[in-house]
Order: sequence, then structure tokens, then C-alpha cells
Amino acid sequence: MTSPLPDFLTDEQCEIITAGHEHALITAVAGSGKTTTLAWRLRWLLQQGHDPRRMLVLMFNRSARVDFERKLRDVTRDLGLALPEVRTYHAMGLRLYRRFVQEGYLPAFSEKILTEQEVSYQAWLLTRQLAPEDLADEIRRNKKDYVETATGFIDLVKTTLTPVDVVFEELGYSDRHRYLIDLFHAFEQWRKARSQITYADMLYEPVMAIHQNTALQRLVGNKMDLVLVDEYQDTNEIQHLLLRYVAGDRAKVTVVGDPDQTIYEFRGARPEFILSRFREEFDEPLQQTLSYSFRYGHRVALLANHLITHNHGRNDVLCHSHASTPATQVHLHESDQDSNIVVKLLEALPEPEQQQTAILFRVWSQSVAIELRLLARQIPYRIGAGKGALFSREVEAVTSLLQVVTGQLPRMTLEDRLEAARQLLRFPHVGLKEQELGNMARMLAGFESGWGRCLQSLEESALGPLPARKLRRLGEALTALEGYSGPVASLLKRYAEQTDLFEGIRSLALTHESANERIDTVLGFRDYLATLDVSPAEALAHLQNLRRQALEKQDDTAKPAGGVLLSTIHRTKGLEWSRVIIPGLQEKYLPYSPRQQDDLKAFMESERRLLYVAVTRTRRELHLITRPGGPRPAIDADQAPSRFVDELCFPLSEQFGRWLDQREGSIDRDTDHYQAGQPLTNVAQRYADRAGITLQGESAARTTGNSPVWASHRLSHAIFGPGTVMAETDTAFDVRFDEGRTLTFSKKSAHLYFRPVTDA
Repeated sequence: MTSPLPDFLTDEQCEIITAGHEHALITAVAGSGKTTTLAWRLRWLLQQGHDPRRMLVLMFNRSARVDFERKLRDVTRDLGLALPEVRTYHAMGLRLYRRFVQEGYLPAFSEKILTEQEVSYQAWLLTRQLAPEDLADEIRRNKKDYVETATGFIDLVKTTLTPVDVVFEELGYSDRHRYLIDLFHAFEQWRKARSQITYADMLYEPVMAIHQNTALQRLVGNKMDLVLVDEYQDTNEIQHLLLRYVAGDRAKVTVVGDPDQTIYEFRGARPEFILSRFREEFDEPLQQTLSYSFRYGHRVALLANHLITHNHGRNDVLCHSHASTPATQVHLHESDQDSNIVVKLLEALPEPEQQQTAILFRVWSQSVAIELRLLARQIPYRIGAGKGALFSREVEAVTSLLQVVTGQLPRMTLEDRLEAARQLLRFPHVGLKEQELGNMARMLAGFESGWGRCLQSLEESALGPLPARKLRRLGEALTALEGYSGPVASLLKRYAEQTDLFEGIRSLALTHESANERIDTVLGFRDYLATLDVSPAEALAHLQNLRRQALEKQDDTAKPAGGVLLSTIHRTKGLEWSRVIIPGLQEKYLPYSPRQQDDLKAFMESERRLLYVAVTRTRRELHLITRPGGPRPAIDADQAPSRFVDELCFPLSEQFGRWLDQREGSIDRDTDHYQAGQPLTNVAQRYADRAGITLQGESAARTTGNSPVWASHRLSHAIFGPGTVMAETDTAFDVRFDEGRTLTFSKKSAHLYFRPVTDA
């Protein structure tokens, strides 16, 4: 006898729970209560007499598995029945691996799985062995970055069926780092010689064995009646293959996810698995929806819908705030300095409220100026990863520069002078090998002044042309800036120009993105110094004080971590906070300045999904920070307001959402007409229809508002006529004109020649 379902479940949830025994694809928006729904679905099936031994639940990580097991026990406590097994993909893969060894299909492996430390150490050895000689010093100094790149590359190759050289090309690494291909093969030889496996091999090895052996396909398939998979939008090729083989022809498969939240492409996830592959390979499944969010109110739902419906690679599902969900405040701030807005928002909050606040960045370099302002104002914070801005190599190098320029060398110990010399010889790197650089640093450390003149007087013939030129430039810069007492931000600008700092960073960077990260860290630090409006000596004293505070903060392990969270958006999947602040809604960060893209449209859709995830992390307040718009033709391309700001339709979303909140909070809820004060959109009309509201007003004209002209798909040039935007970098974009030519244009002057157009 099946017991009735509880009243708190929505009609959508009840339909999913009581559906027939067939393949199902469930699109679940952010905060839709899918864990509760899936647990009740399993309870329903158990009550129908399904054998729990023939039911399999797959979760993506251990914490998700533990949470789901707890929820499943809670909703089935009164049944007294055995429960199906809940596993992670990797746990299931490891079980199959062991069985294949017993059956003789795979060679035995050590039960001691390689630890992250062991994998990283071997990756480090192979990197030093296989990388080009001219990268040797950079690799030694930036060991962590290069090890993470190598281990990440190894793991990523093992998420696909794609050859290693193709994966390398798709990642956009420069030719100088082609050694990664050889590194992958060398690592595999080393691992197999030791009969050991990594975490990634728990899936990769057994799935590849199944893929290549029909006997194994028969062995693992058709043992289950039901397979349920959570977070399917994060599926990669290997996981999808495993699901296919385990299900066979017998199991009915239910997958749950949200293609609008696919943000882990760098780990091998692809939205097409949930958008098309599942439907193609599992007999046109029943398609169901969890469209009500219990996390955020109407205003956030409208913003999120307006944004994400610009994507074409998605299911046509709008998220709706459930009537029981409290209202969420939304604010759009315009400022040339994100940190000013952030500090203003946080200073007014009591500490418990700060702990329920998250600042979400597209990339870590955005956090530099904000973190330093928080430290200076003694606003508590915690960081999702790493030690923080003051301990980045770029900020440490600038600190060393200030020590030299302000005449601090005589008051420093020999050891501190040696470290300062090393920092400057690598900022930018002067092209010496590590031993030679160390000798040069020791030579400089022996002097308590005159480092610039000392470098200028070096015998160039003993150095080689490239190091000699770079050392001379560094010497000239230090000499010119010695005793400089103007604004500290101007000092840093002059130093970067005189030493070709940014070009030096780019020449050694692993990728275009990592170069931008390092350069943006310097620029973010310079922006912070500009807000101080102090001399180099005052800035140095201020930084040294902040560093002491930061060290005390790290050492105070007795006090639990508190304060506002600083994190990248990628680290926030599945999380939520009472208050979310998203700075950097400008063309430089969201969308992130792209390298030349093979598929610009797909790249922009990926960036749009990332902002969608960030916006839907909040419960009570959402603060978006963009750059001032309006007629600013001379604006730098990367300082333009993000094209996504217009897509959010903020005025309409805020006003209509506020009206819906007030209507639901009113005793008299009979009002069913809303006269919009803003131009209407199709999204708003659909949202109103779902809420039983008649929306009245004028339809919105298609416009780009404050978006840069290159954000439009179609443009018209004053000379060449209409064309289509085909590709984009951080400084330029390509247009294929209707008459046949494809030309490249600078973003800086685009407003002079182009205007957006729409196709009839």
C-alpha cells in the first residue's frame, strides 16, 4: 500500500515521484529541492515493490552521497525496508576494476592508491625532465602552477576518449608547453611499471576495458532495474560511457541536472550529454521539470531567466520563485572601483551577517584590491583557496621594489636584501639561469644602495645579449625611480613601462589566461595603491602593517574562521548564502577576456552560465557591481559594462519582481494585473502567465543599451556595410562581412565605425 505524499511537495515534485518505470530526464533549476524529490521517488518505488538490490544511485562526490543517504534514510524511516546502494562514480569504478582483475581482464594493481602528493611529485620530476631548457628557471620558481597544470592535464585526458594531442590543442596551451603530451605518456609508463592507479584511473581503466571488450559489456550490463544519476550536467565522456554500459538494455535510467549550470567544462563536462546525448541513447525519455526555486525570490528569478534565455544550448525552462520563498533584494551598483562598493556594503553589517555573505569573482586577480581594502578596514574575511593577495609573488615583488626605491636597504638584514634582489631580478625575469640569478642577487645584496647603477655598470659581454639588455633596463628603471616621492601608483606604472614588465610576464606564462591573471594581479594592486594617494614610503609602511595583520590572522588558529567569504564562482556550485556580491560585471571579467576562440558563441554561452550560477547562489540579497555606462566613447574596451548587464533586464526584473513579492505578502492577493513601468520582454510575459498575472505595457525594442558594439551578433560598418561577428580576443574582434571579406578591428575604436543591427 502506497502512503500519501506530504502536502509540502509541489505538483511537479509529485509527478516525478509517482511517474511510471521508464527513462526520465529531469531538468531541475537552482534551489528546486531535487534531493528531497529524488529521495521520495525512491521511497515510492520501494513501496511499489522494486528490489533495492537492483537499484543504483550515482552521486558525483562523497559529500553529495552522504547528504543523499541521510535524506533517503529520513524519508524511508517508517518503511522498515532495505535501501538501494548510493555510490559515487569513482567508487563504482573501483569495484568494477577489482572484479576485472579477478576475472583476468585487467592486470592487478596495488591496493595503495597513489596519493595526490605522490602524483604531484612524479609530475614535478617529469616536468623538470621534459620541459624546454628556457623554462627551467620559471618552472623551479613556480613549482605549484606547473605541477597543477601537469596533474590537471593528466586527469583531463582521462575524462575523454580523445587522443592526448587533441586534448592539448583544445586547451589552447602554447607550443612551448607541448612537453605535456610526452609527460602524459611518461607518467603512464611510470604508473603502470609500479602497478599503481590514481583517483582518475578508478574510472578510466575499467571503462576503457569495458569499451574495448564485448565480454565485459555483457558482464556489467543488465544487472539493474533502475539507475538514478544526480548532477548530470557535470557528466564527462567516461562517466557517460559507464552509465551506458551498466544500464544495458534492462535498466530504466533517470538523470537529474540543469544544463544552465554546466560550468565545469575544464574538467571534461559537456552540456550536450544532458541536452541531447541522453535522449538519443536512452529511447526518448520522459522529460520532467523542477522549475520552482525555494532559494531566491522573484527578482532574482527574473534576472536569471532574462540572462540565461540568451543561450541557445539549453532546455527551454524558466526558474520560478515558489510562493513560499521569502523575497530577495537585488541591487545594481555602478562604480569605477568595485572595492568602494564592497566596503560600503560590508561595514554596515554586523559580523554574523558578514559570515553569511560571499563575494564571488570570475578570476582570483579580481580579489586583490578588495582583499586589501578589507584588511585595511579590519573587516573580517576568509578565502576559499590560497593565502591571499599579500602573499602573491607579484605583490611581494612590488613590496621589494618599494624597499629599494625608498632607501630601506641599509636597514634590512643581508638575508632580506638577498630576497628583495631575487624578487626584482624576476620582476620581470632577466633571463639568467637559476644559479646565475642567485649569484647576481648575492652580489646586489652586498650593497646597501645604488642597485640601479650597479646593474648598469655590468660587463655585458659576460652575460649574453638578452640578459644584458634586460638587466640594463632594470638598472635604468631603478636609477630613475630612486628617491621617487610622487604617487605610488604612478611609480608602479612607470616601472612596468620601463622594464616591459607585462611583456616579460606574457613571455613565460603557461597560457594566455595565466598571463592575464598575473598581469591583472599587478594592476589590481596598482588600483588599490591609487586609492591610498600616498608616497612610496607611506605605501610601504601601510603594506608592511597589512602583512603583519594577515600573518596574525593566519596564526590565530584557535579562533574559528569567520567573516565574508572570498571565492571564485567555480568553487560555489551547490552552495548558497544569505547575501551574494558579484563585482566585475565589465567586459574584462564577465565575459572573461577570451583568447581567439574556435567557437565564440559557445564560449559566450559558457560565460553566461557562469554568471547564472553566481546570481542563483543568494537567498536574501544580491549585489551586482558594474562600470558606469552612458556615452563614454574613449572608454577602454575591458572597462566597458558587461554585455550581460543589459541581458539581465534589471529595471523590469526589479520592478515586476518587487510587485510580485508585495502581492504575495498581501492579505488581498486578488490583484491579477500589473502595468509595467518598463518595456516588456517575452521572459516577463511567460513568468507572469505562470503566476496567473496579466502583464500590460509596451514590448521592449531590441537594443544593446550600454553593451559594447562587438557584443552584437550583427553589425554594420560605415564603409564595409553589414557583417557578422565571428571571433573575439581581449583587444580585437573579427567580422565577416556579407560581401565576403573577414577583417579584424580594434575594440578601442569600434564605436567610431560600427553600429549594431538586427536581421529582419
